[in-house]
Amino acid sequence: MFEKKPFGTIDGRTVELYTLTNANGLKASVMTYGGTMIQLLTPDRNGKMEDILLGYDNLDGFVKNSPYFNCLIGRYGNRIAKGQFTLDGKTYSLAVNNGQNSLHGGLRGFDKVIWDAEPFEDENGTGVKLAYVSKDMEEGYPGTLTVNVIYTLTHTNELAIDYAASTDKTTVCNLTNHNYYNLTGSTITTILGHILTINADRFAPINSQQIPTGQLLAVKGTPMDFTQPTKIGARIEDKDPQLEFGFGYDHTWVLNKKGSELSWAATLYEPRSGRQMEVWTQEPGVQFYAGNFLDGTMVGKGGIVYQRRCGMCLETQHYPDSPNQPAFPTTTLRPGETYKTRTVHKFFAR
Repeated sequence: MFEKKPFGTIDGRTVELYTLTNANGLKASVMTYGGTMIQLLTPDRNGKMEDILLGYDNLDGFVKNSPYFNCLIGRYGNRIAKGQFTLDGKTYSLAVNNGQNSLHGGLRGFDKVIWDAEPFEDENGTGVKLAYVSKDMEEGYPGTLTVNVIYTLTHTNELAIDYAASTDKTTVCNLTNHNYYNLTGSTITTILGHILTINADRFAPINSQQIPTGQLLAVKGTPMDFTQPTKIGARIEDKDPQLEFGFGYDHTWVLNKKGSELSWAATLYEPRSGRQMEVWTQEPGVQFYAGNFLDGTMVGKGGIVYQRRCGMCLETQHYPDSPNQPAFPTTTLRPGETYKTRTVHKFFAR
C-alpha cells in the first residue's frame, strides 16, 4: 500500500512524500524533491524494523545541506573532468562544482528538482513513478531529456529502481541513486564493521583529482579486493595511493559481467543486526563510496551528528568521465534510442 502527504514547499510548489509499504512491513518513503528516499525500514534478525538510511527529518535539511543524501543523480552521475566533453565534434562546458570537475549533474542536477509523481500498486508490490523533463542545455547538457524513474517495493523484500530516458538531440546520460546506507539501523556507529563483497576483478584507478586514469586494473593484491567478504575497515587506512586520492574508498569497480543482463554486483552484510543487502544491476560498474567526506558538521535524523564514515553508498552506474574516455562503455544517447537500466536491492536478515 502507499500513503501520500505534503512534505513542505519550495518556491511555492508542494513537495509530496510517498510512503510505500509491502506485505512484510518493509517501508520506503520517497519525496518528489530530488526523487529522494528519506526512509527505508528493514528488519534485523529479530524482526525489529529500523531505518537504514542517513538523511534528515524534514525537507529543509535536504535543501540546505545534503551531500546527495538518497537522491536521484543526473544527467551524469559521478565526475566529468574539467566540466567538459566533446560530442560529435562539438565541445560542451558544464558547471564546475567539484574542484576542477563537474559532479553529479552540476549545480542543479536531478537531485535538486521537483519530480512529477504517480503512485501505483500491483500484484508484485507498491511503488511510485517519477518523471522530469530536463530542457536543452540545462546545466550545459545538450538535448531535451525526458526521464522516468520507477521505485518499486516488492512483496519479496526488493527495492527495484527502473530508469528510462529519451532525448531529441545527441547527449550523454548516466543516472543513478545515491542512498547512504548503515545497516546497523543506528548512524551513531560507522560502517567500518560492515562486510562487503563486490563481484569485480578490476577497478578504475583515479588521479589526485578523483578522475579515472583510463586504466582498468586488477584488484588482486590491493586494498580494492572485495572479491571475498571483507570488513570495510580492514584496509581502508592502508598506505596506498588510490586510498589517498579517494580519502578512502571512492572508486568504481568494474563488474564481472557480459552485456547488460541483470546480474549480482555486491553484497553488504552487518554482523550485529544480521541485515544483508544484495545489489543486482544492468550497469557495468558500481561506485563504492565509504562516506569519507562526512565530517561532523551535519545534524541528521533524530539529532544525530553524522561523523566520518557513518554511511556508505553503492551507486550502480557507468564509469566516471566516460564522455572523455573512449575505451570506457559509452554513455552517449541519441534521438530514437531509449536509455533503460534496472537496479534491484534485495533485503535479508540472517
